[in-house]
Amino acid sequence: MASTSATDKIAAHWVPEGDAVRCGLCPHRCRIGEGKAGICGVRENRGGMLVAATYGKIASVAVDPVEKKPLFHFHPSARILSIGSVGCNFRCEFCQNWQLVLRRAPVERVGIDDLLRTARRENSVGIAYTYNEPFIQFEFVLDCAKAFRAAGMKNVLVTNGYVCPEPLAELLPFVDAMNIDLKSMDPAFYRKICGGDLDPVLSTIRAAAKATHVEITTLLYTGHNDADEQVRKVIDFIAETDREIPLHISRYFPMHRATAPPTPPDRLASAYGIARERLPYVYVGNMRLPGAEDTVCPACRAIVIRREGYRVDTRGLSGDRCAACGARLRFVV
Repeated sequence: MASTSATDKIAAHWVPEGDAVRCGLCPHRCRIGEGKAGICGVRENRGGMLVAATYGKIASVAVDPVEKKPLFHFHPSARILSIGSVGCNFRCEFCQNWQLVLRRAPVERVGIDDLLRTARRENSVGIAYTYNEPFIQFEFVLDCAKAFRAAGMKNVLVTNGYVCPEPLAELLPFVDAMNIDLKSMDPAFYRKICGGDLDPVLSTIRAAAKATHVEITTLLYTGHNDADEQVRKVIDFIAETDREIPLHISRYFPMHRATAPPTPPDRLASAYGIARERLPYVYVGNMRLPGAEDTVCPACRAIVIRREGYRVDTRGLSGDRCAACGARLRFVV
């Protein structure tokens, strides 16, 4: 029988259930037998205790432009320390970081103090939990987020939004910004393509939008979620939740198990045009579409921020206002 050791981190949000444990972190609510792990692969039953097996273990670290998250309305042009571990509670067939999801990348233990020192040395605005699904590293992300907040730095989550309401509410007070994937408004897409459910993601977006800065990314997967009527449903949900949430429409390229051709440029251009009818802040990623990376003032139509790749010109922004007309804009600066 496996047993916990002094170095194991006991997980949060679980209960014993017979000879197993029931994880309550994400909506899968996995029942995990002795010596087994949940769907995420990193929350393990050891001796009748649920253990966070990747606590303090990271597989990827970089200092990125915050625009790479992507966050276009949060500390524009800032640098941010970015870390990721392994595992995921989804199984998206088009996954861009599948080596991390399938735990095929080596991990190294890192201390929170080390991350704080690195962030200061690199003149980072804070830390982004990204590359793999951060919520499955809930305990480490929470401890790290508290330390970064105490140090006066920012916490960013790049997430699929597949988390239960209780852990989300526990973490949200320490989160300064989130980019949340909204992959489709079709429940069947989530079940078949991602291995999850749509409704919990929508609940996360609604809750997060009331508590912190949120931006949304929708990757257009050729032949699966890129038709105009499918795109329109995503836009309608965002508009009904908060029409000032920035939307990033991202081009898909074949990865992992996905073999469909890359998103046709005309599909991205059409989605951008449809989105701009209802939303003031819409961007296209992974493809150069002239003007589709720029932020335009909804009041006077002046270009507030010009972007080309990760080159960012913020001269049209004065604090969180348009420098041309003085209108207040949805920016965290």
